[in-house]
Amino acid sequence: MPALCSTVKTLEKLAKDDVSSLGLLGKSVMHDNALTSRILRVANSATYNKGQNQVTTVSRATVVLGFDTIRNICITAKLLSSLLESKGLSEPVYHRLIKLMARAFQAAMLAKMMLRDHDEELQEEVFIASLLYHLGESAFWSTGCDEAVVLDVAMEQCSDNKQEKGVIREILGTSFNKLSLGIARSWGLGDVLLKSLSSPDERTPEIRSIYLANQISEILAQENPAPEELQLKLKQAASMLGIEVDELKLRMIRCSNATKKLAEAYGAKVLIEHLPNPMHLKKDLLAEINAPLVRMPNMTLQLKKLRELTDCAINKSDFNQVITTTLEGLLEGVGVDRCGVLLLSPNRKRLQPRIVLGEGAEQMKREFVITLEQPQCLFCDSIELKQAMFVDDPGSHKWRLYMDPDLKSKVSATGFMIFPLVIDQKVIGMIYADRASSERTLTQAEFDDFTHFAQLANVCLTATMGH
Repeated sequence: MPALCSTVKTLEKLAKDDVSSLGLLGKSVMHDNALTSRILRVANSATYNKGQNQVTTVSRATVVLGFDTIRNICITAKLLSSLLESKGLSEPVYHRLIKLMARAFQAAMLAKMMLRDHDEELQEEVFIASLLYHLGESAFWSTGCDEAVVLDVAMEQCSDNKQEKGVIREILGTSFNKLSLGIARSWGLGDVLLKSLSSPDERTPEIRSIYLANQISEILAQENPAPEELQLKLKQAASMLGIEVDELKLRMIRCSNATKKLAEAYGAKVLIEHLPNPMHLKKDLLAEINAPLVRMPNMTLQLKKLRELTDCAINKSDFNQVITTTLEGLLEGVGVDRCGVLLLSPNRKRLQPRIVLGEGAEQMKREFVITLEQPQCLFCDSIELKQAMFVDDPGSHKWRLYMDPDLKSKVSATGFMIFPLVIDQKVIGMIYADRASSERTLTQAEFDDFTHFAQLANVCLTATMGH
């Protein structure tokens, strides 16, 4: 820690001297060969060297990357070497220190990734602040003192974070956060780190990203993280970035791969096997990929498709164009799982699928044939009356008589909607929609939207095919 403190204070002095800082920075680290080689390896790594020529001196690296970036690379390199080379630690304490450093390193990369749309200077500030977020705890474990051994054993027996904090306060008389804050103030480690430690709830992008990156990194480092806890933090981070959770997960997986490469460049390969496990994100992604797609009502898409149908009526578009536009509006706009157009057979005794969209469309096209010869025939009534029907609960007393075993096996158990296709007062088929795969119920508002689309489809077909 004294070596790290000395490096930080030297860099702080150089930062105040714009004129001579470049040359002095090179000279100040030249006597430390290991540090120099680490800085150059990192400066030439994929994270920092975007296709430029290799740099061979610290001064040249500073010209190419800027003083602030090289300053942070220096601090990171010195922090990692100082802590990784801690002497006289018991195996459990050293293991705890390595895991903490790996978590902090991943959090630093995550926080930087979260601010990738901001300027590089802020990204670097956030990287170093996240890396040093647990500096007090790292410093404590690196001492290897008797208290460290005692606290390690005590923390192993704790069942949650609250218990751990109580044990830390009992043995140390303070918290790790206060230790970090004290060191950050004493060493002049910058406003971003001080704010992130003293006001973690502040809503500015930099403080929010540091807080969330550390929280997510901590959860992912657990052997069996609580899915709801992870999901909550991912939602908060995705909301901050204005992206979907799945997109955030993919960015985080890419970030995890970049973190491994950067750890190697810093000569800290020992951290790699302890980095938070991105497989927790992949498992979740695979589960979501295999889960049925849930489409929610989308008013913007509804309006777009309704306008397209109006154009179809004006331009007298063909049957397929009208039906495809209608079904797309139902699927993406109204938010059903599947929908299709069933046409009457020449003898008018069967309804057969013609165009089907959504989950399980192929199966529906093969199997969804409705026979119109049962005594109680819901589809027959709809055709005869030329009337839409909303079967909100097929198992209820109201609809039970209509649900013969054959029909029951085809329609959704949570409800479905039908509307006759009519041209020149003659029914030619039926529009059908349900939410079979997600097993969600349909509402009256959604039936109203369904009816609106079906009515407009009939207007289009009459304009195209009627006389």
